[in-house]
Amino acid sequence: MGVAIRALLEGCIENPGWENLAGVAAVDAYNALYQFLSGIRQADGAPLMDEEGRITSHLSGLLFRSANLIEKNITPVYVFDGKPPAFKEKTLEERSAVREHAKEEWARAVAEGDEEKAHRYAMASSKVDAYVRDSAKELLTALGIAWIQAPGEGEAQSAFMTQKGDVTFSVSQDYDSLLFGCETLVRNVTISGKRRLRGKVYSVYPERIRCAETLAHLGLTREELIQTALLIGTDYNSGVSGVGPKTAIKIVKAGKFEERIGESENAAEPEELISYFLSPEVTSDYTIEKRQADRDKVIELLCEEHGFMKERVEAGLDKIHAKKGQATLDSWF
Repeated sequence: MGVAIRALLEGCIENPGWENLAGVAAVDAYNALYQFLSGIRQADGAPLMDEEGRITSHLSGLLFRSANLIEKNITPVYVFDGKPPAFKEKTLEERSAVREHAKEEWARAVAEGDEEKAHRYAMASSKVDAYVRDSAKELLTALGIAWIQAPGEGEAQSAFMTQKGDVTFSVSQDYDSLLFGCETLVRNVTISGKRRLRGKVYSVYPERIRCAETLAHLGLTREELIQTALLIGTDYNSGVSGVGPKTAIKIVKAGKFEERIGESENAAEPEELISYFLSPEVTSDYTIEKRQADRDKVIELLCEEHGFMKERVEAGLDKIHAKKGQATLDSWF
């Protein structure tokens, strides 16, 4: 869910257009998978499934969204979360409870014949489990699309990769990528297009945020941005009651962070959280390489095993193959 700092980013968010996003993108895999699981559903909210009842929404999303990105000269590299820090446990438990409640409400809405309510609760019940994770990795491997297993948070690993210059930008919906030091964050990449929200259709376009320019605009150091986020609340702490983004930044600039953060009760000390954002667990042991898709393996996996239409799968593969034949990863740097 990240940190709610959008109110501070006015004037920092660019709308670059797809034509200005060519390059290599480190994609927050879990973020994308949740989007696919939530958004690719049937009218009553049920996810796409094969004949054996296995969910396939994420596989459809990975194939066709990745193909669309490659067609736009964006080479995705999916980064998977590793073990979360201990102080994220409370947040994960709360999210699990929300999903279970949504699952119960979804069943109730289906029984009552309320499709709109059913769809809403079904989206909130989405879960990335071991099957979703492992089948996603299997498909990406067959597609020739690189994926990386982070030792800790995927966003931290992606941020590290932008700092090293191994990727052009990081893709995530969460602003806490900036807290991890992401050089360039691009939002709305895996959900761009037409989206329906509360009965209305909206157009969603990519948004680009550059960390250095954002800090300069706000007049903050990265550590002070982290302090601001901790006052608001992050995935790792509850924040200070009644303190929003604009109040938080005033507190930090007045030098009163330590005084006010003491009003919140959290499992971790503020210094520990700041240190975690500044120096998260990441790895340099990864390789980003260009590989051709194994068409036979993809068709076997999606069509023969999960019942996808062969014509649609081949169309997606054609997009991936055509663009991969035109550029190499090295050409972006």
